[in-house]
Amino acid sequence: MTETATSPLTGKALLQKVKELSNLPRRETAKRCGYYTVTKNNQTRVNLTDFYDAVLGAKGVPLDPEGTKDGRGREPTYRVSVHKNGQIVIGATYTEAMGLKPGDEFEIKLGYKHIHLIQVDGDKTRAAEDMEEDTEDEEDEES
Repeated sequence: MTETATSPLTGKALLQKVKELSNLPRRETAKRCGYYTVTKNNQTRVNLTDFYDAVLGAKGVPLDPEGTKDGRGREPTYRVSVHKNGQIVIGATYTEAMGLKPGDEFEIKLGYKHIHLIQVDGDKTRAAEDMEEDTEDEEDEES
């Protein structure tokens, strides 16, 4: 149904061309870098998604969605919302990333528009020092 008109640029060559064409609109830049197809009816379709993926890949940003999923089809977003019952669930993806185990305990410290979870272990003095630093930062922000 469609045919790729040219071999799209990748890597350093792509980044250089994007830099050269920085004054052009995104679609035109993508097209000139080879990220388009021509249909049977001679219509040109620009593949912006492939173009963006290639640019990010050339900049070293990993885009392997299979490697970031937790095995259940969901990806960590680092955003949570408060449930109807008032609870906030962090999720196993994050606790595993931190190396937490069942039974690990935390102190909850409320700040201005944020919550600190401080892991309770043998070094409580370090947690107290961290809280003092955060409190000083908050006071600076409010002034």
